[in-house]
Amino acid sequence: MKRITLLLVGLLSLPFFSYSGGIVTNQNQSASYIRMFARDASMDIDAVFYNPAGLTKLDDGFYLSLNYQYIYQNRLVSSDYMLLDGAPKEYEGKVSVPVFPGVYAAYKTGKFVISFAWNPVGGGGGAEFDNGLPMFEIPVADLAQTYSTAGVQGYGLNAYFEGTSVYWGYQLGASYKINDMFSIYLGGRYVTAKNTYSGYLNSITLDVGGTEIPARTFVESVSDDIEASSAGLAAAIQGGLIPGDAAFMDATGIATLTGLGLYQTGMTNTEAAAALGTAAVILDANAALLRDQEADVEQTGSGFTPIIGAHITPVENLNIGIKYEFKTEIELENNTTQDFYTGLDQSLQEIGMFPDGAKVRADMPAMFSIGVDYKINDKLSVAAGYHTYFDKNANYGKTVDGVPVDNDEVIDRNLNELALGFEYQASDKLALSIGYLFTQTGVSEEYQSGLSYSNHSNSIGFGGKYAITPNIDANVGFGYTLYNDMRKVYQAEDQLGNPTFQVIEGYDKDNFFLAFSLDFSLWGKKSE
Repeated sequence: MKRITLLLVGLLSLPFFSYSGGIVTNQNQSASYIRMFARDASMDIDAVFYNPAGLTKLDDGFYLSLNYQYIYQNRLVSSDYMLLDGAPKEYEGKVSVPVFPGVYAAYKTGKFVISFAWNPVGGGGGAEFDNGLPMFEIPVADLAQTYSTAGVQGYGLNAYFEGTSVYWGYQLGASYKINDMFSIYLGGRYVTAKNTYSGYLNSITLDVGGTEIPARTFVESVSDDIEASSAGLAAAIQGGLIPGDAAFMDATGIATLTGLGLYQTGMTNTEAAAALGTAAVILDANAALLRDQEADVEQTGSGFTPIIGAHITPVENLNIGIKYEFKTEIELENNTTQDFYTGLDQSLQEIGMFPDGAKVRADMPAMFSIGVDYKINDKLSVAAGYHTYFDKNANYGKTVDGVPVDNDEVIDRNLNELALGFEYQASDKLALSIGYLFTQTGVSEEYQSGLSYSNHSNSIGFGGKYAITPNIDANVGFGYTLYNDMRKVYQAEDQLGNPTFQVIEGYDKDNFFLAFSLDFSLWGKKSE
């Protein structure tokens, strides 16, 4: 009874869905990226995003790239919390992104290039958990354990969660060629963020002697019994059957008050009668939280990202691209039509998870990238890239036990990526490519949760580019990301005061990418 406030689900902010890149940042922004991953020194039209200073390598003219991706992600959360029915237990989720677009445009004249990009720089999909998550079920399992001495043998519930997240980026900037060796870029990105959350938690029951009883009904009956005990104790004192100033000795009553934090050592019968009356009121209020509940929430916000870049060609056939994106500060505001109520404040008023009008930070971190592209001969070129995301200095709105924390409290080091790609010119019209990406996250175990977790990963991509006409190229890419299993180990305690026990919660996922683009060059083509 130490956590009689039920269903403290902990959904204080919606998760981001990131597919390739940082914890909240999407790096998979073109079909050319999916087919080789190392695009940080790109001199094609997708350089608008990856290496905007490198756009000065284009010939004069107008360039347009239309990109499409289909992304599918499997998510798996497991828990061996020993009070769960069927522990260890797995919860499967699916993230589907049927349309992940990217549009890039650039106009070059002389030494100047003006460029524009529109793409989902964060999120871009929705996660669906048909059977909920451990954080839904554990409080109900605790409830059954709390009343095990009253004949409760198990529990049941029906839980569903679905969330979506998309951060649209609108980028505009200018590149300038200083000389044949150096080019620079200055621009910015306006980001609009939108998260949605919907779900339900209903049909919460307790198995009492083989009979399924609504949990709310059961707790209300317990409240009625405690209220009767309070009235009986007060009547006995008033009737002179027991002294009011004597120490309260009833073991069951002491356990009840202790579980609610109302017992004090040496409490008298009079004090206990009043405390039991308070306990009945608290239990009755908590019982209301066990009703069927649904949630319908939308979070929106916006921010701005300054971007600078440079391109260096120190020797023939060697190109170096450098880019720095500053931190994007974003504050999301809740627009709540229906909320989940998961607890009570000191006045016994219900506490919602997403109070209407409340605000929470959801930054995008600063990031630095550097890449090289080297043309070995007329047929073969190799590219490599390095990215780091400054997660520790951002604010993702994370909470621990319901308390907001800064990123540096739950992130040990910044996320880093290494990319390597090869492109082979198989014919005048066809180029084939393959790439590899390694991602090393820096989050601590405390950061991980069923809704938001970050894993090390290895990605491979392959595909090709085909010149349909002298001015139209088609890119096709296939990619797969395999994430390392990550886990969180913590100590939990049951509701009867028994010794703590160890819990292991596991997190896994994988991604599949299918990408296609058409690149158009009007009045010019890429310089050799």
